[in-house]
Amino acid sequence: MAERSTAAVDVADTSGEEPLTAKAGKATDDGAEAEKVSGREKDAAGTDEKSAEAADSQPPELHSGHKLARRYRLEECVTRLDGFSSWRAVDEKLRRAVGVHILPADHPRARPVLSAARSSALLGDPRFVQVLDAVEENDLVYVVHEWLPDATELSTVLANGPLEPHDAYQLVSQVSQAMAAAHREGLAHLRINPGSVLRTESGQYRIRGLAVMAALRGISCDHPQRTDTEAIGALLYAALTQRWPYESDAYGLAGLPKGVGLIAPDQVRAGIHRGLSELAMRALVNDGATASRQEQPCTTPEELSKAVAAMPRIRPPETAFSTPPPYQRTGFQQGTYRQSPARNGQPGSPTQPVPAPPPPLQSRTGKALKWSVSALLIAALGLGSWQLADTLLKIENDQGGSSPAQSHDGEKQKPSKPLQIENATEFSPLDVPIAGEKASQATDRNPETAWVTAGFKGWPNFGNLPSRKDGSGIIVDLGSVKELSGVQVSMYRPGQTVEVLGASQSASDPTSLSDFSQRLSKPEKAGDKLTVKLDKVVKTRYVLIHVTELPSEASGSYRGGISEITVLG
Repeated sequence: MAERSTAAVDVADTSGEEPLTAKAGKATDDGAEAEKVSGREKDAAGTDEKSAEAADSQPPELHSGHKLARRYRLEECVTRLDGFSSWRAVDEKLRRAVGVHILPADHPRARPVLSAARSSALLGDPRFVQVLDAVEENDLVYVVHEWLPDATELSTVLANGPLEPHDAYQLVSQVSQAMAAAHREGLAHLRINPGSVLRTESGQYRIRGLAVMAALRGISCDHPQRTDTEAIGALLYAALTQRWPYESDAYGLAGLPKGVGLIAPDQVRAGIHRGLSELAMRALVNDGATASRQEQPCTTPEELSKAVAAMPRIRPPETAFSTPPPYQRTGFQQGTYRQSPARNGQPGSPTQPVPAPPPPLQSRTGKALKWSVSALLIAALGLGSWQLADTLLKIENDQGGSSPAQSHDGEKQKPSKPLQIENATEFSPLDVPIAGEKASQATDRNPETAWVTAGFKGWPNFGNLPSRKDGSGIIVDLGSVKELSGVQVSMYRPGQTVEVLGASQSASDPTSLSDFSQRLSKPEKAGDKLTVKLDKVVKTRYVLIHVTELPSEASGSYRGGISEITVLG
């Protein structure tokens, strides 16, 4: 039986957060429907006919071991609230853990939940927890979604302290880009909070409950993009300060002091990154409050993602190396060897003097011996030099006296020169890119910038994750088929296992490892630089710098990257 976890169940939690700008009310146990309120007002206490119907629609009487569609076996009820229940289950057909939301078919929210689940499934964006099935069957409506046992809620991560600037930057960048893509398809979340954002072991963030969580709670909103943007700003605020940006406590985080209003993160806690602090305030527009520089507020996830991309790059923390302990001299080196210990408070006997070495040979026999040895050494050196010169002459004669500037067929070799690189993308065939937006920094001819992976725990082969079994790296597009004579790569850190591959001449937009059929170099552990010189010209348009293993850090995780790539032709 799978171990209990709520890391991938997008249930409608009842934590004490205040709503943002979503015009929605809190769903209560008696089925009170959402009321339209502002971001900091309390929910209205009234109910209407629909809420009464929701209260009358009790959750179906199900139990552990019950099967849906002869496939999904219910294991444990995680939430039972407002006429619906959420379960951890097992897909017996594919032998994997899943999460299931179940409602009676006559529940007033059954149709909206079914519609939201099907719309979310059509998006197919791996940055969201995927909806796997949405069915109405036997007077029941149930939604099946992914279960991520290796993921951790952001609220649990923040319980251990605020995030580092680089991790907070990755959080707001990934979440804003994902929500911008969802809104372009007409989908909103309306309940983004630390409980609905998950962090995987590879450092990627995934959002659960897109559209479905709001439908389960009966939440409506007149300005969904503004609501989701402010929610992302609240996530960034909490990640920087470990405080919830409202007066009430929520998600295990303490709220702001009452009566002071919304204050910038860098005024709550010292040492916070100035740019991220201003970005959080731009997203958390609240009665006109903006960042200290009075920049325009971000009102949509698209605007927020563009503001994140315009920020200066925040480098990951440098690897910390511990200082070795000072060298301890041994007792023999300190002159205490074989010194007798003190007795009755009296010092021990003094150290015995070390006898001086015998003088060198000074006699006639000694001088003759020295001259003989010197003569033998000189003779051996001369003989070796003669043999080396003879070998080199033979090699030159075997080559027919050809000039090193010419090839075997008499054609002059063209001097190598750097080729123009049209584009660079991250190689990530089985999962979302690790840092896809930074791939171009590996070809910008600036050694200060680099494409850097996330930190992976446990194993150097990208955490031994199934979704990273093909490794990662950078795919270089030369624009057209070119003749290659070599490749030079500057590594972000030494100790990475790297190989260089080329796609076939007919390849177009290769993405999988099998698309790169030409091997330019064997896998090897690279230092600060990797230089590949080809014995013969290779024709290709696409070159893959393939990283299969990462070097370790002092923290125990594994991280690597590429600073600069030069293709010679």
